[in-house]
Amino acid sequence: MSEKPSVLFVCVHNAGRSQMAAAWLTHLAGDRVEVRSAGSNPGDAVNPAAVEAMAEVGIDISTETPKVLTVDAVRESDVCITMGCGDTCPVFPGKRYLDWKLEDPAGQGVAAVRPIRDAIKVMVEGLIKEIAPETSK
Repeated sequence: MSEKPSVLFVCVHNAGRSQMAAAWLTHLAGDRVEVRSAGSNPGDAVNPAAVEAMAEVGIDISTETPKVLTVDAVRESDVCITMGCGDTCPVFPGKRYLDWKLEDPAGQGVAAVRPIRDAIKVMVEGLIKEIAPETSK
């Protein structure tokens, strides 16, 4: 891994899970980690229930837009985390691949998205401890 690890979150539409995960990682790790997200079949907009659920915890993802998964995005990332898109993520030697099993928030209201949001936070916190622990000065 480079001096500053990079993480790519991938889900099908890049509209819910991967957007929330990227936002959590950016919020919790700050500039210690480079964060990307993408979708194998990106949607038109970020899921409004995901936007609302993240706003409830003080994180604004309302200006984010779904992005298409590219080979370059994978190549430039140290860790690739998939969330329900399976084999669509290109595989390169030397990369770390994780698959997070999370319910798809598509078509669900904010009440159903909150537990997904909270599960993602816990997973992101564990990831930070592994790849970008805080160093005492």
